[in-house]
Amino acid sequence: MSRPVPPNTQPIISIKDISKTYKSGVKALKPINLDIHKGEIFALLGPNGAGKTTLISIICGIVTPSSGCVTADGHDIIRDYRAARRAIGLVPQELHTDAFERVIDSVKLSRGLFGYGPNPAHIEKVLRDLSLWDKRTAKIQELSGGMKRRLMIAKALSHEPKILFLDEPTAGVDVELRQDMWEMVRKLRESGVTIILTTHYIEEAEEMADRVGVISKGELVLVDEKAALMRKLGKKQLTLHLREAISAVPEGLNGYSLELSGDGSALTYTFDGQADESGIPDLLKRLGEIGLDFKDLNTEQSSLEDIFVSLVREQRP
Repeated sequence: MSRPVPPNTQPIISIKDISKTYKSGVKALKPINLDIHKGEIFALLGPNGAGKTTLISIICGIVTPSSGCVTADGHDIIRDYRAARRAIGLVPQELHTDAFERVIDSVKLSRGLFGYGPNPAHIEKVLRDLSLWDKRTAKIQELSGGMKRRLMIAKALSHEPKILFLDEPTAGVDVELRQDMWEMVRKLRESGVTIILTTHYIEEAEEMADRVGVISKGELVLVDEKAALMRKLGKKQLTLHLREAISAVPEGLNGYSLELSGDGSALTYTFDGQADESGIPDLLKRLGEIGLDFKDLNTEQSSLEDIFVSLVREQRP
């Protein structure tokens, strides 16, 4: 269930006119402006190569922007890099670990790299929350792919960050583990951690996010609360299953947005589910007038995937 963005709150991440052009001349990001609020789950959706990882890398201080500025937890990511970076935990898309290191030692080391002293209780809690405590003395090479993904999250949480970036967190992860990770992310949000995830799994954003941003060709084309996005852009469809197949949409129905199925056995009517008038009563009346009978009907609403595909398609030349 998504949460409304709290009014008049200081954003925990503020992105102002951030762009990136590489020396090769490739424009990875056009100027982007975005505020992310404390305690929300923000999903950044986009196809591969859209600029998702570049934007995250800039916020985390890994890539230098060509223009603009970013603050994280009130700290400028360039002028006050160390303080900004301490507020951030990053789970990269690629798994980079020392295969011969023990699980618990790897997590302790990550905490120390941020200048924090030992905190065995916190390390134990993180490992238990991620179902890794029983594997704490195992070498990383002994872990399954899903366990290694959990270890990357444990390392990112080792220094108790206020902000957690998950770059394609469930890429290559089986469905059961994906559900477990979604539940873990919700618990992190409940503890006060702000979550930003990039994904091309539409169901991931639809399941978890409070707000969704769509990025395409380095441009942030839309940002909105998930529910509002569904209301504004989601279309509904009424499918009429005909008693007898027809070869073409009858001329008497030309004024309606109708599509005939390939086998001629169904008509699909697309309409705006938020409009005051759906047009369905008039359509059904018209069907009766021209003598076209149907045996069943059903309605469907556009998914976030349908919306995403249409938005990205609009951005193509």
